[in-house]
Formats: sequence, C-alpha cells, structure tokens
Amino acid sequence: MQRLKTIYQEDVCPSMMKEFGYTNIMQIPRIRKVVVNVGVGEALDNPRALEHVVQDITTITGQKPVITNARKSIANFKLREGRAIGVKVTLRQDRMWAFLDRLMNVALPRTRDFRGIPDKFDGHGNYNLGLREQLIFPEIDYDKIDKIRGFEVNITTTAETDEEARRLLELLGMPFTH
Repeated sequence: MQRLKTIYQEDVCPSMMKEFGYTNIMQIPRIRKVVVNVGVGEALDNPRALEHVVQDITTITGQKPVITNARKSIANFKLREGRAIGVKVTLRQDRMWAFLDRLMNVALPRTRDFRGIPDKFDGHGNYNLGLREQLIFPEIDYDKIDKIRGFEVNITTTAETDEEARRLLELLGMPFTH
C-alpha cells in the first residue's frame, strides 16, 4: 500500500473528522484524481517535440499520456482544429498516491529557491499547480531532455469548500506558503 495513502487513512481522516465535526466517515474529503497536463505549442512546427513530451510524462507519472488536439482554429497562432498541441494523463488510485508522494516529498523541495507553493484553489475544493520544469523529478535524466518544459498538475478533491481541501492537502504534507 502507498505510504501517502496510509498517512491519509491513519492520520488525516481522524483529524479531519475531529476538526470539521463530520459524523460519517464518507463526509471526509478525499483526493479523487490528479491530472498532469502539458501544452506543447511548438508541436505545430516540430512534430518530434510531442514525442519527447510523451516520453518525459510517461517517465514522471508511470502512465502513458493521451495526446490532446486543438478544439478550434486560431489564425493568429497558425493553429488548425484537430492538430496535436498537448498531452495529459489522469492518475487515480495507487499511481495517484505514488505521484503525489514524489511531488510533495522529492520534486518540490528540489526546486531552486523553494519557499513553498501558493494556495490557489478554484472555489470548489480543487487545486492547480504550475511547475516550470520537468527536471525537478529525479526520474528525468538531464542529458536526455531536448528542452525544459513546464506543466500543470490539477488535484481534484471531493471537498466542498477550499478550506476543507486546503486542510486535506496540508495534512498530507503539501508545502504551502503561509
């Protein structure tokens, strides 16, 4: 069983029950899924860029990503509807817990001048985090990357308020700035 999942079940659930006064264990917010998304605008000019991104995201998450296509044409960006412009992967269950554990305890502290991450919630208990480079993950070999790319991590929870979601992630060990 994943380390972070054990922490959730043994430490986070009882403290959330006490703190928010839940009467039923099913009321406790939990993490539903984690979506990792990379926009690859340069894929329009360089089709090989998409292959490199797929390889990097597969290495980081342990799951093959889906290639996303443009929904509509935008003339200013020389973008046609249906062209491949990004990749995304949706993590659930054990892979989600493993990824979050590595993100919070290994990758984020490796960021240069790390002082914590901002607490930007969307108003519905979901958290979005933008990372500037894929090199903060130790699985990525510096010599094998073609370009430094940023990506987004979206953590979807069952929490109804941002306060509950923030407390859930804090108890799991997310390093927020105070």
